[in-house]
Parts: sequence; C-alpha cells; structure tokens
Amino acid sequence: MSEQLPIQFSDAAANRVKELIEEEENPNLKLRVYVTGGGCSGFQYGFTFDEKANPGDLEIEKNGVTMVVDPMSIQYLIDGVVDYTEGLEGARFFVDNPNATTTCGCGASFSV
Repeated sequence: MSEQLPIQFSDAAANRVKELIEEEENPNLKLRVYVTGGGCSGFQYGFTFDEKANPGDLEIEKNGVTMVVDPMSIQYLIDGVVDYTEGLEGARFFVDNPNATTTCGCGASFSV
C-alpha cells in the first residue's frame, strides 16, 4: 500500500521535466513548485529548476525526476496535481488545485 502524498506529480509533468533536464545536461536538477503572493487572484504558482532541496521540503520522485515543494507552499497545494499540457495556447506546467476558490483565466493565479 502506498502512502498518500499531499500533492501529485503527473506522468506528463514528470516526463517533460525529464526532457528539460536532459536538454540542460544537469541530472542534479529538480522541479521546484512554489506559491507566492501576486497575480490577479491573490496567489500565483511558480515553477523553476533547483539543484538542491532545502530542509523541510517535500520531495516527490517520479519517472526518475524529483519535484520539490517548500513547507509554506504545500499548504496551498494539498490534494493538487502538478501537470503539463501542450495545446493551442502553448505549452505550460500548471496546478490542478481543488483548494482554489477562484482562478484567473490562464490558471497561473488563484485565491483560497
């Protein structure tokens, strides 16, 4: 039986992260997902690459890559899914967040 994680990392997101890390030729990179104040709805999601995890960070490994989330951000992301999509509007990482009461049109910002 697997332990239920507070946030999920989709196969699509993990596979895209793996491709990007291979392009950068740095296997130490991890996808850092974070929440900051701002955006049109109060909070916004951020995605960046980081070589290290900090004490207290949640680390989730999938398909050979690691996603890290800091303790302050995880409280806004509980039960969410970090995903990746490609479509007419472009390619992007996003969070499917059941805690968001409102989101902006592009999905980059939210309120709780």
